[in-house]
Amino acid sequence: MIDLSSSAADMIAHLETLRSEENVAGMARFGIITTHALGISNPDIRAVARLAKKNHARAIELWRSDIREARLLALCTAEPKRLTAEEARNWANDFNSWEIVDCAADLFVEAGLDALISEFADDEREFVRRTAFAMIAGAAVHRKNEPDATILAWLPLIKAHAGDPRNFVRKAVNWALRSIGKRNLACHAPALALAKALAESPDKTARWIGKDAAKELAGEKLLARLK
Repeated sequence: MIDLSSSAADMIAHLETLRSEENVAGMARFGIITTHALGISNPDIRAVARLAKKNHARAIELWRSDIREARLLALCTAEPKRLTAEEARNWANDFNSWEIVDCAADLFVEAGLDALISEFADDEREFVRRTAFAMIAGAAVHRKNEPDATILAWLPLIKAHAGDPRNFVRKAVNWALRSIGKRNLACHAPALALAKALAESPDKTARWIGKDAAKELAGEKLLARLK
């Protein structure tokens, strides 16, 4: 039985019993890197994490295993208050799949590692750069009490990297822009203005990001919800 006293080795052994080759094949169709995957669904990973509870030192060990599901468990059982910027950087060096990135971004936001956002955005590696914009999206949605000025200060990063044509970056930039615009009325207007400006860009990727975001942010249902 997995619990707080379980070691990283215990948890990995348990994960091995849940292996599903059929699920591995399915994950590949969603663009998930499956080289070191066991094919365990995210709900099942979260169920194991609930039993294991938070243990930061063990999470560091789990990450080192290089197994997809063990790394997801590491992200789910790490202690945000103990996570350092250096640890986050080390983990980011290993990022190779969008789902790992998005899960890590939530943890990094909870850990208050906002200073890494601009650093990650300036990194040329696709999945590290995606992390920056996944963090922006997460902060815009989950940091309800954060001053709007903090959230809006990330709009220039969105503008600066809206021309990155790589799939996992452009989708994250778009996601970040839409998330800021949907936060509240104060954030909506500046985000929509940027979306409209990008929609007129000569750059194909920036134009797609702008048009897609503007379409959602100008929707009547969203405006009615924000008022």
